[in-house]
Amino acid sequence: MAQMQVRTFYEFFAGGGMVHAALKARGWQCVFANDICAKKAAAYAANWGANHLRVDDIRSVRASELPGVADLSWGSFPCQDLSLAGGYVGLSGKQSGTFWPFWHLQKKLMAESRGPRTIVLENVCGALTSHGGKDFAAIASAFSAAGYHFGTVIADAVHWLPQSRPRLFVIGVRGDVPIPEKLRGAPDDVWHPETMLEAYGAIPNTAKRQWIWWRMPKPAARNVAFIDLIEDEPTGTAWHSKEDTDYIVSLMSPLHSNRLKDAVEYTKKTAGRMVGGIYRRTRQGKQRAEVRFDGISGCLRTPVGGSSRQTVILVDKGEVRTRLLSPREAARLMGLSEDYKLPLRYNDAYYICGDGVAVPVVQWIAEHVVEPVLDAADAQKEATKIAAE
Repeated sequence: MAQMQVRTFYEFFAGGGMVHAALKARGWQCVFANDICAKKAAAYAANWGANHLRVDDIRSVRASELPGVADLSWGSFPCQDLSLAGGYVGLSGKQSGTFWPFWHLQKKLMAESRGPRTIVLENVCGALTSHGGKDFAAIASAFSAAGYHFGTVIADAVHWLPQSRPRLFVIGVRGDVPIPEKLRGAPDDVWHPETMLEAYGAIPNTAKRQWIWWRMPKPAARNVAFIDLIEDEPTGTAWHSKEDTDYIVSLMSPLHSNRLKDAVEYTKKTAGRMVGGIYRRTRQGKQRAEVRFDGISGCLRTPVGGSSRQTVILVDKGEVRTRLLSPREAARLMGLSEDYKLPLRYNDAYYICGDGVAVPVVQWIAEHVVEPVLDAADAQKEATKIAAE
């Protein structure tokens, strides 16, 4: 029996290497990684080594630097211009526009007959609707013009982790790589919401001919809540003073203030504890503190560009305490292991986590789409080889 080869991948816009964390745990090997940010690259190198890491603008990367024919090329290109924070300027923006040099590099590999067998893009769901759907149509056309079959799923990290974090994944397969019928399906409510159906309807017919509605199983019910990840003695942050906590509470609207009052009364009656998450937002020109006690964290964000950092609120037997989410808690919310090395500075650590992709989501897509495609293709190739001998 032929020995199974190690799967290889390129990791673009690598950040702290959360795709690396996910795929390494499944036996993959990263043979090239790239990011422009020195702080992110330092975290990547601390965890995964620097021998395969290029720290530079992706526009400076050459195809000759990428070894072999990768089984997967992963690109979590910047999302700022596809979201409210970036004004929805789309793929023409300075940040999200880096999709094009990423794709140019893939096309260079294709021209050398080294096109990756699979390509996965990850971004915010706003990529479906930015510029009235024209940006997504451009991405779809790029895949189809290159001869890749492709389709999209929206996967929310909340299926695996206590964090609300829906993200768009575009999964492409090189045209000469056969796709098992079991992976082809019809739109379903778990992975293909209405916004995706609308985006699909607006792409060119040439792209629709290459489209696949990826079929993945629904994850089992999550068995961990926000409170399970919270440290009693936090690292990298400290509990607020009573005055600071009172100020945060004063920013709550009646709706959110009543949520807190209900939590206080409940923990008094049960002698229990509740943990919630708070984000500060601007509503009608006023700063407001919005709290949730549903066992789920709000979506982690990077502490730049005006985005607030998440505050933890603990209600213990009626007593209320608040503090910033700790770096280790943020790492846990992304599915990183306890031995993942975080930067020492708070903002740097929070940035790494808030700008990453949730580890178990990557693993689910690898396990249920990418690996079955590659396994089937390799099995077919091996069968053809044996038949010819």
